[in-house]
Amino acid sequence: MAASLQSVMQCSGALTAHKARAGLVLPAPVRQVASDPPCAPASPPQQTLLTITLRLPPRKRGFVVKAVTACNALIASRAAAVLRSSTRARSGRAALRVVAQAVATEAAKAPSTSSSRPSDSYRLSTLTTWLLRQEQEGVIDNELAVVISSIALACKQIASLVNRSGISNLTGLAGEQNVQGKDQKNLGLAGEQNVQGEDQKKLDVISNEVFANCLRSSGRTGVIASEEEDLPVMVEETYSGDYVVVFDPLDGSSNIDAGRLGSGLGLAGGRRAAAMVARWCISVGSIFGIYAPSEECKIEDMDDPEAMLNKCVLNVCKAGNELLASGYCLYSSSTVLVLTVGKGVWGFTFDPLVGEFILSHPNIRIPEKGKIYSFNEGNYQASPADGMAGGAKGGEAGGWSKGLQEYMDSLKDGAKWDGKPYSARYIGSLVGDFHRTLLYGGIYGYPGDKKNPNGKLRLLYECAPMSMLAEQAGGKGSTGEQRVLDIVPEKVHQRVPLFVGSKWEVEYLEGFFSQKQ
Repeated sequence: MAASLQSVMQCSGALTAHKARAGLVLPAPVRQVASDPPCAPASPPQQTLLTITLRLPPRKRGFVVKAVTACNALIASRAAAVLRSSTRARSGRAALRVVAQAVATEAAKAPSTSSSRPSDSYRLSTLTTWLLRQEQEGVIDNELAVVISSIALACKQIASLVNRSGISNLTGLAGEQNVQGKDQKNLGLAGEQNVQGEDQKKLDVISNEVFANCLRSSGRTGVIASEEEDLPVMVEETYSGDYVVVFDPLDGSSNIDAGRLGSGLGLAGGRRAAAMVARWCISVGSIFGIYAPSEECKIEDMDDPEAMLNKCVLNVCKAGNELLASGYCLYSSSTVLVLTVGKGVWGFTFDPLVGEFILSHPNIRIPEKGKIYSFNEGNYQASPADGMAGGAKGGEAGGWSKGLQEYMDSLKDGAKWDGKPYSARYIGSLVGDFHRTLLYGGIYGYPGDKKNPNGKLRLLYECAPMSMLAEQAGGKGSTGEQRVLDIVPEKVHQRVPLFVGSKWEVEYLEGFFSQKQ
């Protein structure tokens, strides 16, 4: 038994018209299928869409015609097999190429059947195939897909470095010795500071180089801005695309030293055991955002360094609502890449045996509410002698603002939440805390205090990308007073307070700030 192409052709008059105009002769198996009786109207509940695509070779100015009909699942599957075997038999020399695909559709209370192909259970959806689908649907173009692929490659390399950091002399504290008795002074530090005055670990510097090199080699990046670079950098190797990419190559790198326990196990358990210990230590990650290319920053401007610098800086300092794509890569017990291109949030887990990111979290949606908060409560209240004014940017007692203190107290009051207060979960890594919040709901916050009136998170390459992910997943990102994605940075490394997570939770927090104004 075979499904009927006759009913398909009747549904698509264009198919017959194109066939007649081109003078095509359908292969014999296709003619046989077309002559069979059409699908009976009283088909079983389980229906299948049979899609037939006809293509002419390029030299004959080929066209594409797609026709779809609903048939019994078994009939459609056999029809697809007949069409595919016809294509193989003609070895590409035919004037007509036929592609058939049977796709199961939902039906009310449709029972499962044994007609499903066994090979479907082994089908993998990788980041590469996902990007191709987004390109086919017109969500992204080929140039942006190449940029995202280059970022994924950088994440694979950094994941390898992080997992082996405990046995590769990339961590350590000054004055310590490793298991070979060698001095480890400044082993984990590069001996330099970034533009924010923060100590740079070796992995900070290496990860920055890995990210930058992958973006340069893609040929589609015009300008890159990194936490580890004082100013944006022009990419001379670009020949197409000219996208602007901002990134934090290794967020939470201060936790990397927690992985050095692996070095101590190098002799007892071998290098593999050491790597496994380092792999299970505190999570770190990479954050990135991609902006549309701008014609203001051109390669010809390199003759005038001042003009080039001004134009590149202006191009980089864009509001988060102009982001084309953003995401992060979490390096933990597994390596997870979470990405949005403006159409939902998707998560991919790295499979080291396949060497690819595999789709593991399709269309992530953050819960509307979540009774988990992630704040560093050490800055809740400081000495009254250090008092300062400033709502969301600093408290009257030198710590948090009064409104934020009242908000935190309310979360701990079980009487307001059916007898069960909120739970505190704080890793100290933005990527790790945000990833948990994205999956389980709740709120992550890094407010301002006396020491850091605007917090410590950078707007351009930390707050904006994370806020875009939250909003695409149904959540919200705020400074407590305004939407993060609406803020236009005044400088590359500008800091802002950040509260991000479930929409209801963020709006509940904003209510405490508005009451104090």
